[in-house]
Amino acid sequence: MENRKRNIQMRFWVTSEEKKLIRRKMYMAKTNNMGAYLRKMAIDGIVANVDMTYQKEMFQEMHKIGVNVNQLAKVANTTGVATPEDIVEVKGMLDNLWHILKRDAQWIKEQ
Repeated sequence: MENRKRNIQMRFWVTSEEKKLIRRKMYMAKTNNMGAYLRKMAIDGIVANVDMTYQKEMFQEMHKIGVNVNQLAKVANTTGVATPEDIVEVKGMLDNLWHILKRDAQWIKEQ
């Protein structure tokens, strides 16, 4: 054991579900050597914490617009007419979405 390149042992505990997840990821990485896989992930692996707040806000705005456009289309198809108020409301939502997109584009430039 004195001639080993790696002569320090490290241990940690996992649940059976965590072990299954590690095995699945090893399979996707096309490796059977758990020691090599865990060592590589511990040294080179990246944990990314991404703030998705602005994407959620954009998604909510786009969802609202989509719902209103669908309602407007249903009314227009049923009656043959869309009211000017409905069109103004959808345009206002689009303007709001553009403001969000412009703000986020500016924030990205500043980073």
